[in-house]
Amino acid sequence: MMTPELGQALRASVASGEFASTSEALRDAVRVRQREREEYAERMASIRNQIYRSVNDGRPVVTGGQIRKRLSALHAKTVTAHEARASPQPACSTCARHD
Repeated sequence: MMTPELGQALRASVASGEFASTSEALRDAVRVRQREREEYAERMASIRNQIYRSVNDGRPVVTGGQIRKRLSALHAKTVTAHEARASPQPACSTCARHD
């Protein structure tokens, strides 16, 4: 059984020439659904595998606070390096190259 709306959509697909028959349209719909289920199962298996690897990872746990501290230090170091490159070099009183 199918809803009147689905039946109408099925007949419209056949009438437009998209499919030669309602049977062909239904087979296509089943194939599409099977492919979607397989892709979903593959995504779920990948996610489960990532979770398993993460849970069984032997590396030490890093807390959010530690991550923020490391990122702040890295950011400060990067800002300092950019500022050093942007500012002109002071004149050197011991050589003629900077005059």
